[in-house]
Amino acid sequence: MFNETAKLSNGIEIPKLGLGTWLLDDEQTAQAVRDAVAIGYHHIDTAQAYMNEIGVGEGIRSCGVAREELFITTKVAAEAKNYDTVTQSINGSLEKMGLDYIDLLIIHSPQPWKEFREENRYFEENKEVWKAMEDAYKKGKVKAIGLSNFLQDDIENILASCEIKPMVNQILAHVSNTPFELIEFCQKNDILVEAYSPIAHGAVLDNIEVKAIADKYGVSVAQLCLRYDIQLGLVVIPKTANPDHMRNNSELDFVISDIDMETLKNLEHIQNYGEHSFFPVFGGKLK
Repeated sequence: MFNETAKLSNGIEIPKLGLGTWLLDDEQTAQAVRDAVAIGYHHIDTAQAYMNEIGVGEGIRSCGVAREELFITTKVAAEAKNYDTVTQSINGSLEKMGLDYIDLLIIHSPQPWKEFREENRYFEENKEVWKAMEDAYKKGKVKAIGLSNFLQDDIENILASCEIKPMVNQILAHVSNTPFELIEFCQKNDILVEAYSPIAHGAVLDNIEVKAIADKYGVSVAQLCLRYDIQLGLVVIPKTANPDHMRNNSELDFVISDIDMETLKNLEHIQNYGEHSFFPVFGGKLK
């Protein structure tokens, strides 16, 4: 089991490999948490928008590992853009999961999903959201705070007025779609980058070039993709409810050569995420 950790700017350690739970319902999530923890995972990622925080809480209570040994992340809904709504949502997340604290709380998106990457940047609103998160941090309700899907100017907006700097930016980053400039900006500002959909939501599994490199190391395409992100200094949170996939994803004890890393960095940019292309994070638009 790959069990390396990274250190956040406030000194807290975060496992570099976590379990994503997007698109899983409460029942699936509870079982996925139990299965993942049994394999050795200690990092679980959810969000208010996933509607499965109750399942995460159930999984935590029934997994047989002490709460303090687990690292739990959730995300403030993208549509929550004022202090009171965010504060209430944080309390709601704690209640749904049955937790006294959240290890990492992040803003799911700088804009509501229906306006993702559109003209209104919500700069002032995000400052208010951040203030609510800083206050939750000071009260001990959350141990670390961060961002998700924030571009450089979105981050600079927070940095310009914050009391506590963002510790994380969780973004789409995988073989064939790696935002190197944004990653470099975050790392220069001591903001850890987390990669969601590190296996391109499955869209990279049939890539012939990637498969050839994976074969060279005797690993799966999924393992190669996870290792690629980790060697870029990123934390990865692949989503699966399949224990066999969890186990495979956790076996990352190999090193990709510099030459192969360069090849992977320069692959043609992925154009199509298949049936999931309608999601805003994959370039689609919600109606």
